[in-house]
Amino acid sequence: MESKSYTAIVLGAGPGGYPCAIRLGQLGVKTLVIEREYWGGVCLNVGCIPSKALITAGKRLEEIHHADAMGIEVSGTAIVNMTKLQAWKGTVVNKLTGGVRTLLKANKVDMLVGAAKFVSPKVLEVQTADGVVRVEAEQVVIAVGSRPIEIPGFSFKDARVLDSTKALALAEVPKRLAVIGGGYIGLEMGSMFAKLGSAVTVIEAADQVLPGFDVDAVKVIERRLKKDKVKVSTKSQALSWEEGEAGAILKFRTPEGEQTVEVDYILVTVGRRPNTDTCNLEATGVAMEGRFIKTDDQLKTSVPGVFAIGDCTTGLMLAHKATHDGEVAAEVVAGHPAHNVAKTVPAVVFTDPEIATAGLMEHEAKAKGYAVKVGKVPYAAIGRALTTGDTDGFIKVIVDAKNNRVLGVTIAGAHASDLISEAALAIEMDCEALDIGLTIHPHPTLGEGVMEAAKAALGQAVHVVNA
Repeated sequence: MESKSYTAIVLGAGPGGYPCAIRLGQLGVKTLVIEREYWGGVCLNVGCIPSKALITAGKRLEEIHHADAMGIEVSGTAIVNMTKLQAWKGTVVNKLTGGVRTLLKANKVDMLVGAAKFVSPKVLEVQTADGVVRVEAEQVVIAVGSRPIEIPGFSFKDARVLDSTKALALAEVPKRLAVIGGGYIGLEMGSMFAKLGSAVTVIEAADQVLPGFDVDAVKVIERRLKKDKVKVSTKSQALSWEEGEAGAILKFRTPEGEQTVEVDYILVTVGRRPNTDTCNLEATGVAMEGRFIKTDDQLKTSVPGVFAIGDCTTGLMLAHKATHDGEVAAEVVAGHPAHNVAKTVPAVVFTDPEIATAGLMEHEAKAKGYAVKVGKVPYAAIGRALTTGDTDGFIKVIVDAKNNRVLGVTIAGAHASDLISEAALAIEMDCEALDIGLTIHPHPTLGEGVMEAAKAALGQAVHVVNA
């Protein structure tokens, strides 16, 4: 059996693992990164990137259909060529995943493809195409990621039942689609297919879609879902399915009783689970919190020299959180006094319109006992939004009434994903509302709405009526 030794091994090359390995290489640490399946992980290959590519296509098709409102007349009917769309999506993915390999190589990181299992905390055996390779290191970073949760009676092995990976690879737009789970993945995918032409039904167990999100933001999304003819059934539970004459017959329980819907596919998006059961993690002896690996603010586990980052640890399962984890872990492995002490991890839902949050949402701030001031500016009051035709939504700034510190920002509207970074920076810097309000924002832009909402929280807005 071939054996190799390194200073550091990173297990997993997803959005946490590959940045960690790159940074280790930059810091001069002799590093090996092991990847079982995808360079770039789920995010780049079958998650964040391909889904946003398809979401953009759906939005673009909708814009074409409504272009006549701006005096742009399109002759004929715009249709979706799914073969070409999938090919375009593939080029985007290939550019990014190829870039990951190039960057790892440029930073002198060794790469190994195979399924790795721990033999001891710092020794792994990797089953490669050429046989088993035994590798060891002084320090190991576990970045094994996560996978979709499968629920009883809905096996992803069935052709009719889809996880997000299978849904993103469909060769045609389904005429009828059921989505079990109205969280961010379910609504992103459901909205996208609705815009591409599917009749979509969403089944959610909670009393609202996007459980835990700002109620005002959810109302914006619900209105758009209704406009896109997406049927939503909340307080409902999927029970079973069977093959019918023309598709899958899905049975689900609602507050009004049991109902059925016949669809071509059933997309299950009820959450993700960490891949901590795939690498013989027991051999490391690391302390766990349920299925997740327990870490401190330096991403250290209970075993000296063993670190864990990203979705296999507690906290938000978000790619950018994993990336930050990975870079902090790399610094610590290299002997630097780094800590993961971020005040906020911004979150984005790529529905139409988008939702983005940083810091506390209004209901969260109140639940924590804060007396709050809230500044809210509708997109319809922002000049740039009127010029684009995307006027649904709002920007909300939540401020501590005692000292005017920004506690959080919630945005529901076009390009919320781009606007939220300013809010994240404001929270990290412990800004007051006037730090945003007195910062000159360019006109005409959507960013002006953030400035105006900050002023509105203090009763100083000039383009909306102060509450």
